[in-house]
Amino acid sequence: MMRSSTMLVDDPTQNIMAVCDFEMRFTSIVAGWLGSAHDTRIFRDTLVKYADRFPHPPIGGYYLVDSGYPNCDGYLAPYKGQKYHVPKFRQGLPPNGKKTFNFAHSSLGNVIERSFGVWKMKWRILQKMTSYPPEKQARIIIACMALHNCIRESNLRDLEFDKCDRDENYMPRNSQPLPTGHVSNIVVGDDATMKATREAIADGLMVDQV
Repeated sequence: MMRSSTMLVDDPTQNIMAVCDFEMRFTSIVAGWLGSAHDTRIFRDTLVKYADRFPHPPIGGYYLVDSGYPNCDGYLAPYKGQKYHVPKFRQGLPPNGKKTFNFAHSSLGNVIERSFGVWKMKWRILQKMTSYPPEKQARIIIACMALHNCIRESNLRDLEFDKCDRDENYMPRNSQPLPTGHVSNIVVGDDATMKATREAIADGLMVDQV
């Protein structure tokens, strides 16, 4: 799962891009961009600048990405402009395929939302780094993510990780909701292959509801 998060470290803010696995471990982090930088710009730059180091998805696989990213080869984004209401899903009311897909996408995407929440709660320095220059702030962000992974991979008990493990719906206080229906001034067309993949998944989800 890939998403961006704006760090309220000062004015200007920082926009970071992170990838995590379903074990809540961060597998990639790009920090140091101004908060005004669009997710798509950071994404495109990363794939070019760190092409040999970025953990690209395997052939035939893909990352789930939020609506700030393009729906392109290896990166599966939700449908834009298809908001859904959780209570209606819980009542079993049949929505359309696009809304059903977005609901499933968001449900799986909660793992990175919770990962960010645990990470931000654990390291108070992330809440206020005004005394440090931007370059040092970026290094602090990366270091805290490395420590997050060390704790996750250790055998030590951790309160927030334990809560997440016991309840898949638990959301730490500092979690940021995944964007839905995001509209940007950067127009990026959907990749034909991933568009077809998304439609096939959406159709399959609707068949499962019948």
